[in-house]
Amino acid sequence: MPTLHARSALAAESIFSVMSRLAVQHGAVNLGQGFPAGAPPDFLLDALRAGAGVTDQYTAPAGLPALREALAADLGVRSEQVSVTCGATEALHALADALYGPGDEVLMFEPVFDVYRPQAQLSGARPVPVPMTLTRDGWSPDLDALERLVTPRTRALLVNNPHNPTGHVFTPQELARLVDVARTHDLWIVADEVYDELYFAGPPTPLRTLAPERTFTVGSAGKRLEATGWRVGWVVSPVGVSPGVSGLHQWATFCAPAPLQAAVAAALPVARARDFYGELRAAYGARMRLLASGLRALGLEVQVPGGTYFLTALAPGVDARRLVEEGGVAVIPGDAFYAQGAAPEGLVRLAFCKPQEEILRALERLEAYLGA
Repeated sequence: MPTLHARSALAAESIFSVMSRLAVQHGAVNLGQGFPAGAPPDFLLDALRAGAGVTDQYTAPAGLPALREALAADLGVRSEQVSVTCGATEALHALADALYGPGDEVLMFEPVFDVYRPQAQLSGARPVPVPMTLTRDGWSPDLDALERLVTPRTRALLVNNPHNPTGHVFTPQELARLVDVARTHDLWIVADEVYDELYFAGPPTPLRTLAPERTFTVGSAGKRLEATGWRVGWVVSPVGVSPGVSGLHQWATFCAPAPLQAAVAAALPVARARDFYGELRAAYGARMRLLASGLRALGLEVQVPGGTYFLTALAPGVDARRLVEEGGVAVIPGDAFYAQGAAPEGLVRLAFCKPQEEILRALERLEAYLGA
């Protein structure tokens, strides 16, 4: 009897799905997987109701024209540069198919968001981790290591900014050095900027503004509009190459759901006009400070993020699976973001895109568990 191809070994259940499943099973507060607990904003839901029954059939693979135009206006690019995908994960998958191949190497900063490695491997490429260092001052990329790790086989540099899981926002100086490396070695840049509106100091610099000729920008309506299950993402490509990205996307999903594309198209200018993102940052900042202060009161070392809705902490001796089963709190263990055995001891990632009462309940449970 035939067997599955060896690549199916990459189909293990994601740690995020595992921890969310265990959270439900054990009645735990889920600070693991990064999804908001509440409903999306009313203006997005109103736009969905207006579009359902009107925009219900296939769109072109590149996306609904109204959404491409709305994104172009919001991001300061041309609409023909925009490809709409089924979430940012599918956008990254389409880019892996378009940019990498057997024998290529892809540089990515470690700790690494979990989809980057298998997507590179499925394309035949080898993921090459570039270390981020952790000190008392927080996380920072090791750019000297980055330069040492470039080889003649290096094809692309994948940059997540703001960075998941660390929350690091790359400085203009760090980004300028990344661009210099990419230009020196003629590399593509894949800029995963799904948290572009979730920052707590100055806004991150879009990499496409520094190297437009080689940068692909990935974005997410789910992250911006608190609707992670809608699966509407996008890629902004350098001028002239977006048909290749949309063409590969069509063989996977053909097009993103049409009514959801229409709703996002209508909602994006409203979100900007109402300062929805500013309100979101203020709300998340308050919850981040609540969680960070509570963890520090329990004796944990906390790294305050510059962006995203995650923070990392060091909790030596805490096993994430036992914590969700016995302590009633779900977190993501740090080793999920590292090659085997490379994670700092006790590293965990916690999501604060949850209601204040859930964060307080999690802190109460952590206090009881850690004091036991």
